Amino acid sequence: MINSPFCYLKLHLSDFLEDTMLCSTLSLCLLLITVSTNLAIAIKKEKRPPQTLSRGWGDDITWVQTYEEGLFHAHKSNKPLMVILHLEDCQYCQALKKEFAKNEEIQEMAQNSFIMLNLMHETTDKNLSPDGQYVPRIMFVDPSLTVRADITGRYANRLYTYEPQDLPLLIDNMKKALRLIQSEL
Repeated sequence: MINSPFCYLKLHLSDFLEDTMLCSTLSLCLLLITVSTNLAIAIKKEKRPPQTLSRGWGDDITWVQTYEEGLFHAHKSNKPLMVILHLEDCQYCQALKKEFAKNEEIQEMAQNSFIMLNLMHETTDKNLSPDGQYVPRIMFVDPSLTVRADITGRYANRLYTYEPQDLPLLIDNMKKALRLIQSEL
């Protein structure tokens, strides 16, 4: 057997290539495992995409598109309809929306016990503006399709308006709307 430098180099070159290929394969496998794991974690953490109908009032709430659709679902499901009338460029509406969306009790009740509608325009139904067309305005309609004039905010000149500090009253009024369904229908 001839022990030439060429044979020695060839032998070590083939070992080097085998080691490099093995290393590359292992690196590729580790990379694939890491990417797969991170993707699986990202998919698990993925939150439900926000509904465009929520307009920031609560992305986990199912919102109806129109007043008529809200009335239909309220009657069909025997749940009260909660109508929020607001404007995007109204600072009072924005402040109320921010607190409404953060309040877990309101979000839970809205999600589970009410048909929810938020409107950024006036409706043609005059029952939703008995004391004027101002915003923000929150009104309740029972499943018999009656606007509840007896569920109001704390202001005499704007009966259906709420401010961020009025959330405890709004929660009480939501509970009142649910109680009235049980006792009256």
